[in-house]
This record gives sequence, C-alpha cells and structure tokens, in this order.
Amino acid sequence: MSNVYLGYHFTVEPKELGSEILIALLGEKPFESFIETEHGFSAFIQKEFWKKNILDDIDFLHNIEFSISYTIEEIDQVNWNEEWEKNFEPIDVNGQCHVRATFHPKKDVQFDIIIEPKMSFGTGHHETTHMMIQHLLETDVTNLKTLDMGCGTAILAILAEMKGAKPIDAIDIDNWCFLNSIENAERNNCNQISVYEGDASLLKNKKYDLIIANINRNILLNDMQQYADCLNKNGVLLLSGFYTEDISFIDASCVEKGLTFVKKFERNNWTSLKYVNL
Repeated sequence: MSNVYLGYHFTVEPKELGSEILIALLGEKPFESFIETEHGFSAFIQKEFWKKNILDDIDFLHNIEFSISYTIEEIDQVNWNEEWEKNFEPIDVNGQCHVRATFHPKKDVQFDIIIEPKMSFGTGHHETTHMMIQHLLETDVTNLKTLDMGCGTAILAILAEMKGAKPIDAIDIDNWCFLNSIENAERNNCNQISVYEGDASLLKNKKYDLIIANINRNILLNDMQQYADCLNKNGVLLLSGFYTEDISFIDASCVEKGLTFVKKFERNNWTSLKYVNL
C-alpha cells in the first residue's frame, strides 16, 4: 500500500453546513480522513486511489449558495495525529467549561471535557457549539431526560451529563459521528448517554425534558414538529446551527407549535435560541 497521500484543502462558506454536505459526498469516494480547519476542512486520499477527474461529478462544488475553493498538495507518510493536533486548540467557555484533546493539559474548571473529533464536527470551536454550551451552563438540567439531536462529537450530551441530566439519547445520521460519540462518551466516563445512528424518525413515541438540536435551519424546520411533540410540559428546547437572519423562520415555527421564546445568544452572525413548552 502506498504511503503517498494527496491532501485537498477546502475553504467553505458557509463553513459548517457546506463542509458537512461536501464531506458526505467525498466519503463516497476513496478519501480516508477529514480534518476540520479554520475555514473549512482537509480531505486525504492515497495517491494510488486518486484520479485526475475524481471531483468532476460533484456538482455541489459549483452550488451558488456556497463559496468553495481548494488547493491540492502531495504528502509523504501522513501522521494523522500530527495533522489533527495542529488544527485543534483548547477552548474555554465562561471560565466554567474547558474543551480539550487528550494531549492538552487539564485546567482547574468545573467541567473538563475531552474530545477527539476525528472526522466529526463539534469541537466547541464553532460559534454554534460555543453558544449551546453557554445555554447549558445557565440551565439546571438535573435529572432531565435529554436528547442531543445531531450530536456530532456528543460534546453537548457529555456536558449535559456532567451537569446531572439523565438519561440522555444522542442521535446522529452520520455513521462516523455515531461511532465518535460513543468513543467520546466513554472517554469522559459518561454512563447515562445512549448513542443512536439515524434521524428524527427515531423520536416516535419518545418524550424528553430537554432537547438540544444544533443542526442547520432546513433540518430544524423540517423536524420541528417532532421536537415539539417529544417535549414534556415545561420542557426546554435549545436550538442552533443557523444565522441571525434565519431567526424569524425558526421563531415562527416554534411559536406555531406552542413554544415560548426565552433567550438568544449571537456570535459572529450565528445565533442560538432557547424555548420552553409552557
């Protein structure tokens, strides 16, 4: 097997949704690994499996709703840990929650979370994850039956358990996120989190006191009725994954389903909303 790889370094805007879609498309080809970067992600493929026209059939690269560009480089003897480590910095939220990798030193904070994102998104660096952590830090989740929908790395489910939520369901449609969430839950000694691979169809006949959904506008709007149906009386719904200009669409959908707006955070044109089922 060849040790020579080609690295495709993608710049994507909007980053999170565009990267999620593009990684799914590249995953159908012989790309082996994906690493999140500041402005997008890098994808790696062994040179022996590469062909010049490998991206020609990916129409999404030319989608007018996204700005996508990339460069290519040849890499010998890829050290995946090194590639990943140089793109991952620990973060701090409100001096209460520290999100880090295993190779970062532990800080004296109330909630110390160890995440190895690998191909998954949700390290806490993205604005939406950061704001959802803020919501959770301010919310008493003790003994609340919780759903982390579109869990990614399960970072939010892990924090919820650390704050006393139980039991917790974590769901993601992506197989790598499903596997990564299981690993991260074990890594943080969580025993209240059950991870499932799938979509909102898994929510049938389920009930929760707290629903966390950090996905994207279209999926949230599509699945909002199912979230509302699953939310117990006085239950809390935390939403993010969309831009400030999308607030009116999300809010109209929530209000229509009887949910009451409580609070919002905004960060670099991204936003996060909190609702209650009164």
